[in-house]
Amino acid sequence: MKDMADPFGTWSLDREIVVVKLLNHPREKVFAAWMDPKALAEWYGPAGLRIESHEADIREGGLWRFDMVGVFEGREQRFPNLMRFLEIVPNERIVIDYGTPEPDDPDRFRATVTFDEQADGKTVLTLRQLHPSPERRKVVIGFGAVEYGLQTLDGLAAWLDR
Repeated sequence: MKDMADPFGTWSLDREIVVVKLLNHPREKVFAAWMDPKALAEWYGPAGLRIESHEADIREGGLWRFDMVGVFEGREQRFPNLMRFLEIVPNERIVIDYGTPEPDDPDRFRATVTFDEQADGKTVLTLRQLHPSPERRKVVIGFGAVEYGLQTLDGLAAWLDR
């Protein structure tokens, strides 16, 4: 396999999507919301979709297999998802391979979540996605990935504020 076969070996701005949210909570609490499978299933995902978790092993080397479920045009639709946790640095960073449960999903992307605490105790959460190609990045932006990402982080904020 050539090095070029790994689209995630180098970071490239023409394949990147970045979503940022300022949260009114310390980073330990924000990070903990990502580490608890029950919590994750409660807040994760775009508005109007619910999460059905099938397998949740939230640790470095673990995975989370879940469906996003919603009603579209009067019928329920399921969107299978799989996150593989590649790196977890407590209260600092989570690195994830994200796609469908298909073993060779060509559209999977790398996501890096960072947790930066401000002097006032609030946390800046930055979610960076690196897509396999500039074309794929354009497709996901086209179907609303940025808006859905912001809705997901709004869901996290609402969950933390409860």
